[in-house]
Amino acid sequence: MDLSVSPGTGLLCSARGCRSAAVWGLRWNNPRLHPPERRKVWLACEEHRATLADHLAVRGFLRETVPVAELDRSA
Repeated sequence: MDLSVSPGTGLLCSARGCRSAAVWGLRWNNPRLHPPERRKVWLACEEHRATLADHLAVRGFLRETVPVAELDRSA
């Protein structure tokens, strides 16, 4: 899992230009490219959660949204 991390500040939102702390993990995959069990993760702050989720959902990629604390950082 490739999570955006800033030393000393923790996980950061994946929205372009955003430097806010991530509080949500948007787990997704592209069924044309990834096996069904594979999950990629975008991180989201409160402000960008809906827009990032909408972007993935419109393409049929969004699988679930979970709090960052529930993400397995070792994966």
